Amino acid sequence: MHLNPYGEYAVLLAASLANDWPAEREGIEERTLDLGMTMTFPPAADDHVRVREVIDDWLRIVDEPDHAKRAELLNAQLAQAAAYPRLTNHDGEGWHLHYRDDVKSLPYVLRAIISVGTSLHLVTRGMDRLARCAASPCTNVVVDVTRNGRQRFCSVRCANRAAVRRHRARGA
Repeated sequence: MHLNPYGEYAVLLAASLANDWPAEREGIEERTLDLGMTMTFPPAADDHVRVREVIDDWLRIVDEPDHAKRAELLNAQLAQAAAYPRLTNHDGEGWHLHYRDDVKSLPYVLRAIISVGTSLHLVTRGMDRLARCAASPCTNVVVDVTRNGRQRFCSVRCANRAAVRRHRARGA
């Protein structure tokens, strides 16, 4: 999987898993393939639980409003899995960078790409470009990839629901 300039695929993958957690390991790997990863990994009995831990750790970053603390949490995750960048050419992808050691573990690789991708996303797009949906009671993660940096809702449905609430509140 290629890191685009903003690490968007990795952050979008993390949000996808957080917002719609697969019931089994196969669903996690299917999601990674659907979102552009080409690698598959030998299954381990604890993959489902360990990937959930990766996502729960990532959600602490999403939920941290203080930018310095957010960076501290993210740096701790980077220290767990990220490594010196290295050139690699696998699965017909062409030459690209990996920011992790060559470990064939789904949880390890996801921790590395999610933490690096989130770091790239936040430092290039802005530290506030990761949040929860502004349409209560929705708690989905919003990865703001818009040009103007104003995405507050996880979906058109939530945006419309919030607009209707605002409209009704003005009329009352």
